[in-house]
Amino acid sequence: MSRSANKIALVVGGAGGIGGAVSQRFASEGAQVYATSRKGADGALEAAGTGSIRTVLADASNRADLERVFEQIRSERGRIDVLVVNAGLSEYAPLEDISEDHFDRTFGLNVRSLVFAAQGAVNLMQPGGTIVLIGSIAGDIGTKGYGVYGATKAAVRSFTRTWANELAPKGIRVNVVSPGPTDTAMMAGASQEIRDALSSMIPLGRMGRPDEVAAAVVFLASDESSFTTGAELAVDGGMAQV
Repeated sequence: MSRSANKIALVVGGAGGIGGAVSQRFASEGAQVYATSRKGADGALEAAGTGSIRTVLADASNRADLERVFEQIRSERGRIDVLVVNAGLSEYAPLEDISEDHFDRTFGLNVRSLVFAAQGAVNLMQPGGTIVLIGSIAGDIGTKGYGVYGATKAAVRSFTRTWANELAPKGIRVNVVSPGPTDTAMMAGASQEIRDALSSMIPLGRMGRPDEVAAAVVFLASDESSFTTGAELAVDGGMAQV
């Protein structure tokens, strides 16, 4: 039987890029997926997999929007088995250019949404539930111009440890997947020079694919990782590991 058969999965920021790949992977393994998006439904996602995907219009940084999503899932399904929080923002801003708007917008989406998504999901989870957060190796390395982004991803790693400890008595596991450079639409705008420079820093010699990140997420959400909590799984081709 599929690892995700009949599971109810919520993927916050699940309609494109890494989040879209995660939604599709869960659906392909039989899960019933709710994927939040600030842009609304995506027909390609709706048709994916042997399970189903419902795209829900919601701004992950808006607590009222998140509460509406949880109420919809409560009404339609009654529970959440898996929460994946992928919503995130990365903008270039060296120290001298960091504005209040940049700081608040980045932490608002990358950290605030994480906290209240986890808080709401736990109320709908039973023992055996899993939370997988999408971090980044940016939380461990000091990339020039991305200090605020890196700080938000360090916060993701910290919350993973704390929540794994807090939620263990409830039978809920919490882990984080930290991708390196990944070939998504956001990366498509980068010049070949930048892409080559990034690839040269990766021992495996290339950027990752969204489906490779999704595979790691589904593993950590499955019973195959039943004795794993509080852990970080880097999917970065070795970039920050060796």
